Amino acid sequence: MMKQEQRWIKKIKKNGSHEAANELISKYYREMYAFVYKQTIDSDLSLDLTQEIFISVLKSIGQFDEKKASFRTWLYKIASNRLVDYFRSKNYQYRKLTDSIEGLDFEGSEDMTISFEYKEDVEQITSIINELETSSQQIVRLRLFGEYTLQEIAEMVQAPLSTVKTRYYAAIKLIKKEMQVHHHE
Repeated sequence: MMKQEQRWIKKIKKNGSHEAANELISKYYREMYAFVYKQTIDSDLSLDLTQEIFISVLKSIGQFDEKKASFRTWLYKIASNRLVDYFRSKNYQYRKLTDSIEGLDFEGSEDMTISFEYKEDVEQITSIINELETSSQQIVRLRLFGEYTLQEIAEMVQAPLSTVKTRYYAAIKLIKKEMQVHHHE
């Protein structure tokens, strides 16, 4: 399977093969869409962002180096960057979540299970994550929504595991604290 993927990537790099690009995108499309949707809870927006992510991927595939990372890892890195940018954007500031998210239950990680009972919870968590600096945002998004281990994230963001752990746990503590304040109001 990996061999197949490497062949597609070579073809795209060499002659911008549409066929190979379609194969590669369709392999990861649902997974990417889910990663984005869990953070936006908006299907139209998720379709747009997922499309933008794959456009960046194809534009910058020349820089992809399989010796440094797997394609999937590289893809998530681009995706989490795009989400950091989106949530910083003016566009986001004006949007409010409209879709109902009943029944969504995200297993964040062993130390924190977030079950989003209310739309406000998602808004709240997202707005807390948006306050973090970029590197912490990436770590939290990849862990909570991409379900990567902290070890894998350390490799993706090219930082020591200890740094990633410190940032992650600090962020989780902040989220829990802010959520409690919010719930007690």
